[in-house]
Amino acid sequence: MKILIVDDSPTSRAALRSLLERMKHSVVEADDGKKGLEMYQRDRPDLVLIDVVMPVMDGYEAARRMRATGTDEWVPIIFLSSKEDDQDLERAIESGGDDYLVKPVSFVVLNAKIRALQRLDTMHGKQLEMSRALAAANRELEKLSHQDGLTGIANRRYFDGYLSTEVRRAAREHQPLSLILADVDQFKAFNDCYGHQVGDDCLRRVAAALTSAGRRPADLAARYGGEEFAMVLPGTDLDGAVDVAQSVSRVIGSLAIPHARSTVSKSVTLSQGVVSLTPEKESPPEELIRRADQALYQAKQQGRNRFVVFAGK
Repeated sequence: MKILIVDDSPTSRAALRSLLERMKHSVVEADDGKKGLEMYQRDRPDLVLIDVVMPVMDGYEAARRMRATGTDEWVPIIFLSSKEDDQDLERAIESGGDDYLVKPVSFVVLNAKIRALQRLDTMHGKQLEMSRALAAANRELEKLSHQDGLTGIANRRYFDGYLSTEVRRAAREHQPLSLILADVDQFKAFNDCYGHQVGDDCLRRVAAALTSAGRRPADLAARYGGEEFAMVLPGTDLDGAVDVAQSVSRVIGSLAIPHARSTVSKSVTLSQGVVSLTPEKESPPEELIRRADQALYQAKQQGRNRFVVFAGK
């Protein structure tokens, strides 16, 4: 261990250094509380042995400030003093100390205390490691709860919450909000022809294409259900949404996924419904979805493999 001795007495520091070096520990020293605090912050020792009564800054204040640094790592602090009153022990613990030994300290007692603290430190380290692993697992679970299991993009549940949030934000900030609903044309026929495994791969590639078409960090591509997808485009007006829809069509076309059963093209295509508006305070998200869905229906009615902008009421 690297052990910091904070004591204004050269004799006491020399005696402690001798004991600690016999135990095979390395030692750094400070002769007052202020220097001890500086060395604690700079050298990050594994243990602090600190005197109570010192010039410039006493041991209690130094210990309080050491604890106030707020690092995740627990560094044990042992107070050393010639005082034996109960209130001194109480004050030491209140200041952030973990133990209190009366000078002079014997080799056996100090070695036993350090070994006990080492065990506690090991246990604390394991607990901290488990806590971090649990936090990481929880973050991963939360991330997975937002993802569609097949395509890896946002799922319907996350889409619903995200759209609601963005509708409220757009209404509050008087900003445009656009939505695109897209459908893989004649996907049932594709699945019947090539099988579900190839169909799943097709959906994954479509999802990646939608994600790549997003222009801004806030743009969200989601799997709406089955072969249906959605794109939420915050802060995007109608012209911007049309650009995104055109980009999606180009990317899907460049994939050139064969579709022998399609009546529209030799490769997989998308129909898209596009809507853009600046929501009012009481605008429900469902209204945006209704309009985009109506435009998507018109795109299918007009022959598929196209996008249609909502133009109704």
